[in-house]
Amino acid sequence: MIDEGKPLFLQIAEQIEDSIIDGSLAEETQAPSTNELAGFYRINPATAAKGVAMLTDKGVLYKRRGIGMFVAAGARDIVVGERRAAFADRYIDPLLAEARTLGLGAEDLATLLRERAALAPQTTQTEGKTPA
Repeated sequence: MIDEGKPLFLQIAEQIEDSIIDGSLAEETQAPSTNELAGFYRINPATAAKGVAMLTDKGVLYKRRGIGMFVAAGARDIVVGERRAAFADRYIDPLLAEARTLGLGAEDLATLLRERAALAPQTTQTEGKTPA
């Protein structure tokens, strides 16, 4: 799970987001505690807390005093929306720029995507899940 090129707190936040997207952390259910995350990933609790705080600031998690952190209603939509926008910025915009350079239109790109999708193996993400 550890990616040396990315801050640990971001990786923790992304793992929690992944669990929200795939449904293993449903809305209004309790999220792993900072100490659980720190123990699971063998990191400093302050680092885990920073990742959790980031998600709290975005409205993905919220705190119930004396109980713990919970997944907010609408959290999945927030995370998917952010990731969709980031995906477009990182992949779609450069793809469109290159397509224009090559003279490819939208239908050409759609055909290429369908062809590649048919060849791609169907996989599911099961490794690196956060503790529930």
